Amino acid sequence: MAERSGTPKHIFVTGGVASSLGKGLTAASLGNLLRARGVSVVMQKLDPYLNVDPGTMNPFQHGEVFVTDDGAETDLDIGHYERFLDINLDAAANVTTGQAYSTVIAKERAGEYLGDTVQVIPHITDELKRRMRLQATLKPVPDVIITEIGGTVGDIESQPFMEAARQIKQDVGRDNVFFVHVTLVPFLKPSGELKTKPTQHSVPFQHGEVFVTDDGAETDLDIGHYERFLDINLDAAANVTTGQAYSTVIAKERAGEYLGDTVQVIPHITDELKRRMRLQATLKPVPDVIITEIGGTVGDIESQPFMEAARQIKQDVGRDNVFFVHVTLVPFLKPSGELKTKPTQHSVAMLRSLGIQPDAIVCRSDRELPDAIKSKISQMCDVDREAVVTAADASSIYDIPQVLHDEGLDSYIIKSLRLETSEVDWTNWEPVTEAVHRPKHEVNIALVGKYIDLPDAYLSVTEALRAGGFAELTKVNIHWVRSDDCETEQGALSNLGEMDAICVPGGFGVRGIEGKLGALKFARENQIPTLGLCLGLQCMVIEFARNVAGITDATSSEFDPEGKNPVIATMAEQVDKIASSNLGGTMRLGLYEANLLPGSVVSKTYGSVLASERHRHRYEVNNSYREQLASAGLVFSGTSEKDSLVEYVELPADVHPYYVSTQAHPEFKSRPTKPNPLFHGLVKAALVRQQQQRLFEES
Repeated sequence: MAERSGTPKHIFVTGGVASSLGKGLTAASLGNLLRARGVSVVMQKLDPYLNVDPGTMNPFQHGEVFVTDDGAETDLDIGHYERFLDINLDAAANVTTGQAYSTVIAKERAGEYLGDTVQVIPHITDELKRRMRLQATLKPVPDVIITEIGGTVGDIESQPFMEAARQIKQDVGRDNVFFVHVTLVPFLKPSGELKTKPTQHSVPFQHGEVFVTDDGAETDLDIGHYERFLDINLDAAANVTTGQAYSTVIAKERAGEYLGDTVQVIPHITDELKRRMRLQATLKPVPDVIITEIGGTVGDIESQPFMEAARQIKQDVGRDNVFFVHVTLVPFLKPSGELKTKPTQHSVAMLRSLGIQPDAIVCRSDRELPDAIKSKISQMCDVDREAVVTAADASSIYDIPQVLHDEGLDSYIIKSLRLETSEVDWTNWEPVTEAVHRPKHEVNIALVGKYIDLPDAYLSVTEALRAGGFAELTKVNIHWVRSDDCETEQGALSNLGEMDAICVPGGFGVRGIEGKLGALKFARENQIPTLGLCLGLQCMVIEFARNVAGITDATSSEFDPEGKNPVIATMAEQVDKIASSNLGGTMRLGLYEANLLPGSVVSKTYGSVLASERHRHRYEVNNSYREQLASAGLVFSGTSEKDSLVEYVELPADVHPYYVSTQAHPEFKSRPTKPNPLFHGLVKAALVRQQQQRLFEES
């Protein structure tokens, strides 16, 4: 297909009635379908919170921080996008309210608004639109930009994003924008009815993982979905937050940039949101499509600036270049045996009240919707019948692209935006679904973590483990083990004794560390294949130092600043930053290259003497102890370019079958179609151990 030079189409995915409906997976699956048809797609997530990025959020609330190649700490949905599309996104893929507000406030302070009254509309929505349109500047120009608007329609926080998306439809032309709305229709057991009236919009937002992009941006976990589903690398621009927008706007106001204007959500915050939303349109090559997920739920206070920015973007880029997809819920009431459409109707009505008419509605439900229900939603919500699609519960998230394709969503959007595409090519995706539904093997892998009460905190790790299994047609059963439960030998034995492999992921702080050390000691002594990630590497070094190298009081300066033998210490360039107690942006973030020791387990696993992975950490192996640890048998099998930082640690293959760790977060670059070598290697080692165990038992 010839390279595009014009304006990419916009698809906006919104959510109504309730949070956690699957907007991110809907957006990622839609991107997967369009990409399979030969359409150039770029993904984006709009998060209506005031945090500039999720980097400093509590993992129990946010979940995983997904890191892109450029080091952006993003929402875990960016991981979905990368995995589903098999593309690498960057920081521009995650836009937050915080980014937009920060920009607008900064401009007002600098006097850039020349005396205007700075408001959410147009200033915040314009900034949101700018960020939402950044993907359209890529070279080559993408065919489609899919934008997931976080939150729920009606959230105050989401309103600027909604307005920015609405304006984008005006900006780029109505025929270039498509809105998909995902909503919920709950089933009330007592009455046996599906209720269509909207539920309360103030649903607690559990964030899960912080996903890091190549450029070092700490983003929403949806950015991970985007990267995984599309197999693309996003950057910081892919995750826009309310915090970003407000920070920018406030900084501008303090700098006098608004020249005496009254600074308001409209236009100041929405302008900043639009600016951030339009950043994806500046990519080179320019994408065909920018898909933007607007976080939260329609009606949330937090989402209102995003909604307004999205509305304005439709005006800015032309109505023909923007498409709004609304994800909603159609609940089934068991007592009456009915599917209820009222929640969807109210959600769409609220979306319309923000100036956005959805072009398509994705109905989440626990069952297929009959034609009568779809026709009713079509009539009451003023969307074409073929634009009302069912997204019934699927047994695997990797089934969703096929589900949406079977419902005809991709075909309708292609027709609406007048995209030139081929038929869907399932060549790369079918092996994934084949492995999901018809595995030939099965292994048990323990994930020993600190945040297991919120599995989303390790979303990319679990998806990377499963992807490692896909490559071997193996189902990976993940066993969640609280690290505190492995402090004693008996605790480690009872929790890990039956496992085929162990994974020790990252984290921060001293809590649970002794349990991680106990788990690693058990794995090392019992020849259980083990993979350590980030903090997992640091714990692997501490455990080895204490129990093998004779440094019995070995510790990390993170856990014990006064410790006599800190085999793990703060990176020199971070000491002053950490001392200031300003934790935002103080880590080593993003994509870094490492030199691998030829012949090492890591080098053989990668099939190369070079590896490039994403990072998110403040502490490193203390080089003062490297010689002592190496002489005791620990292999430093990968280092940074100038050998200044330890990147990989292992035990030799003749000592342990697979005892490997990395200071990086390789889970962020794993794709269901392209598993990260370290996770693939762990699964292969688990299969070998399993086979050996069976032979031993049979003998």
